[in-house]
Amino acid sequence: MAKQTFARRAARWFIKSLVIFVVGSVIWVGLYRFLPPPITVTMIANAVDGRGITKDWMALDDMSPNMARAAIAAEDGNFCSHFGFDFKAMQKAFKSNLQGERRIRGGSTISQQTAKNAFLWQNGGYLRKGLEAWFTLLIEVMWPKKRIMEVYLNVAETGLGTYGANAGSMRYFGHDASRLSRAEAARIAAVLPLPKKREAVAPTGQTRRYGNTIQRRVGQVSRYGLDSCLK
Repeated sequence: MAKQTFARRAARWFIKSLVIFVVGSVIWVGLYRFLPPPITVTMIANAVDGRGITKDWMALDDMSPNMARAAIAAEDGNFCSHFGFDFKAMQKAFKSNLQGERRIRGGSTISQQTAKNAFLWQNGGYLRKGLEAWFTLLIEVMWPKKRIMEVYLNVAETGLGTYGANAGSMRYFGHDASRLSRAEAARIAAVLPLPKKREAVAPTGQTRRYGNTIQRRVGQVSRYGLDSCLK
């Protein structure tokens, strides 16, 4: 009898906790549909490590279109056509990593990265990945693609203690993100995968080559309408 009572209590506690989590996360995502995220777990963690927090929110409409196009070119060419997950990219990344390529590839879309950056933490195993999938689905359902890109370009780390394309533009080029050239936007996009190790000013080696590749792809994003969902 005692075991049955404990099992019922545990089941009720689990169901109640699940309902609270679902309702709370829906409300949280709903608020960020209209309000800029004031702070993220990544920002807090880096501030604790002494890196500080430099950010300056800029609406996507005020940003140079080159920045969103560079992000699509670098991170997620199918951003406007998928529903949060690009399974072909995941499969390609998995095969590439199995073959032992020098650069470990990820299959995360911009939507997944936005969910991680805005609501979760950077490191973690299956728990973080599971939560990331849940928040990715929520933002895809509750936000337009334009808002997903806007949040991504404002909370992604673009340098040590620097968050967002606008703050990154000020840090690297001395002007805001409304004036980003194609080359400058490509350099910021090249920094995004490893913001603690790469610099957008006078990049060298892999960062420079990657930035040049992104710059060439920006024209293709515009030419083929891969950014059509942002207009």
